Amino acid sequence: MAQQVSYRSRRGVWALVAVAAGLLLVFYLHTNHQVVEVTAARAELQTLTQTKSTNGKVDPVDAFEAHAPLSGEVKYIDVHVGERVSAGQELVRMDDTEARKDLAAAEAALAVNLATLQMMEQGGTRAERLTARSAVDTAQLQVQQDGKRLASLQSLAAKGAASANEINQAQEQLHAAEAQLSQAQAQAQNGVRYSAQDIRAQKAQVAEAQAAVDAAEALCAAVDIHAPFAGTVYSVPVAPYQFVQSGDALVYMADLKKMEIRAYFDEPEIGMLQAGQPVSIVWPAKPGEVWHGHILEAPKTIITYAGTRNVGECLISVDDANGVLLPNTNVTVTVTELTVKDVLSLPREALHTDGVDYVFRIVGDRLVMTPVKVGLVNLQRFQVISGLQPGDEVALGAKSEVDMTDGLHVKVRQ
Repeated sequence: MAQQVSYRSRRGVWALVAVAAGLLLVFYLHTNHQVVEVTAARAELQTLTQTKSTNGKVDPVDAFEAHAPLSGEVKYIDVHVGERVSAGQELVRMDDTEARKDLAAAEAALAVNLATLQMMEQGGTRAERLTARSAVDTAQLQVQQDGKRLASLQSLAAKGAASANEINQAQEQLHAAEAQLSQAQAQAQNGVRYSAQDIRAQKAQVAEAQAAVDAAEALCAAVDIHAPFAGTVYSVPVAPYQFVQSGDALVYMADLKKMEIRAYFDEPEIGMLQAGQPVSIVWPAKPGEVWHGHILEAPKTIITYAGTRNVGECLISVDDANGVLLPNTNVTVTVTELTVKDVLSLPREALHTDGVDYVFRIVGDRLVMTPVKVGLVNLQRFQVISGLQPGDEVALGAKSEVDMTDGLHVKVRQ
C-alpha cells in the first residue's frame, strides 16, 4: 500500500514538471517569434541649426513724441493714426494766446532794462544832463559877479576906500566860485558817474530779460508742432479743443521701416549669442507673417526683468521692416546660434541615453543597440558624428506597449 502511494506521488511530480516545461517552451517560442511593429527613419545628410527663442519689444530707430509745451487747449490736430507724414509737415497746434501775452511782457521788460543801461552808459537821463548844464551856467554867472566885485574893491583900495581884508575875502570868494564852475563843467561833460559794479549789475538784468524773451519766443514757436522727419503717425492720444497739461503727449510718430527689438534671453542662454547672427521675428497679432533681422549687440550684462528673471538684453535689427510692426509691440524672436551643413542626422526621438548615447539600428528584422556619438541637437533632430552610416535604418518607437530591446523581432510600419 505504501509503495502504491509513493508511485502515485512520483507520477504527480513528473506531471507538474512536464506542464512547467511545456509552459516554458511555449513562452520561449512566443518570445522569440513575437513581432513588434515600430516606426523608423533612415540616417541622412542634412543641414541642422541650433536656435534660441525668447520675447522682445519693438522699438523704432527714429521716433518722435510731441508733448504739450505749455498747459492749454489743443487748437487743432492736422493728422490721423496711420497717416504717412513728410518732414516739416504740421502735426498739431495749441492755442498760443497765453504764450503771446507772455512774450509781450518779456519784450517790454527787456526794453526797460536796455533803456536803463543806455542811460547809465551815457551818464544819466536827459533831465539830469539839463540840470548839469544849468549848474554850469549858474556857476559861470557867480564867477562873473565875484570877479566884478573883486575888481571894484581893488579900485577902492587904491583910493584908500577898501581894506586889504575885504580884498582877501573877495579873492577867496572868487576862487570858490571858479572851483564850483570847474566841477559843474566836468560833471556836465562826463555826465552822472555810475560805478562799474552798477553797470555790470544792469547788464546782468538785460541778459536775464533777453533770456526771458528768447524763452517766450521759443514757446510761441513750439505751440505749432511739425514732423522732424518723414514717418508714420501711430498714436494720437488727444482730441481737438481738449485741455492738456504741460508735458502731456499729443502725437506719436516714427519711421516704421527702421525698427529694432530689445530681446531678453535668460542668463544660461546668452553664451552663444553673437553680433550678426540671423533672427526670425513673429508677432501674434499677425499670424503667418515672419520678419527677419540680425543681432546688433549681444548682451553685455545681466539685468533683472519682470522682477524674477535674470536676463541679458540683446539688441536686434529688423532687416525687412515694412511698416506693419508697430512700436512697443511684444514679439517672439528666434536666433540661429549655429548652423552645420551636410551632417548625418536622425529625428530626435531615435536617441536614447542611459549612461551612453545609443540608437536601435534595424538589421534584417531585429533591433541592434548601437552606440553613437552625438553633435548638435535641436528640437527636431540630432547630429550623428559616429556610429552610423548614411542610409542606416533606425527605430523611432514601438507601436505597442513593448519596450524596445536589443534583439527584438520587429516589423517597420510604413
